[in-house]
Amino acid sequence: MISRLIPHPLLSLALTLVWLGLVNHVTLGNLLLGGVLGVIVPMITAPYWPNRPTLHRPLVAIGYILVVLWDIVEANVHVAAMVLFKRNADFRSCWVTVPLDLTSPEAITVLAGTITMTPGTVSSMLSADARSILVHCLHSDDPEGDVARIKRRYEQPLKEVFE
Repeated sequence: MISRLIPHPLLSLALTLVWLGLVNHVTLGNLLLGGVLGVIVPMITAPYWPNRPTLHRPLVAIGYILVVLWDIVEANVHVAAMVLFKRNADFRSCWVTVPLDLTSPEAITVLAGTITMTPGTVSSMLSADARSILVHCLHSDDPEGDVARIKRRYEQPLKEVFE
């Protein structure tokens, strides 16, 4: 009964907190409205989540989030320095193909999103067989090294978390 009322408890909590963050004013009315949204939205979307992904190693997921946040900050500084202090002729942009060991659609989606969120790289296309992803790098001295870094820093932890 309770699992039908609140099919995704963490999503319900997250939606309530996001609502409170959006209205930027914690009152009983805002808390109740956020709670109602946190219950109704997951109930409506539950049929679209027939096979919920499970996180096998939550501590690895927390470490992954910290690594991604650090990489985003580092890449922001690097890209800003490139734009502000280098001439356009110094950019060596390239396309790289990252072969995937991941099989979970959720893990592949998180990987593609992570690549895109990191300044200087954009994931542009997943192959039809979902075995590789095409990534554009704004600047790369070593394309093979970039592929190895994506696999080591992002794909390997995601494999531990989702598969």
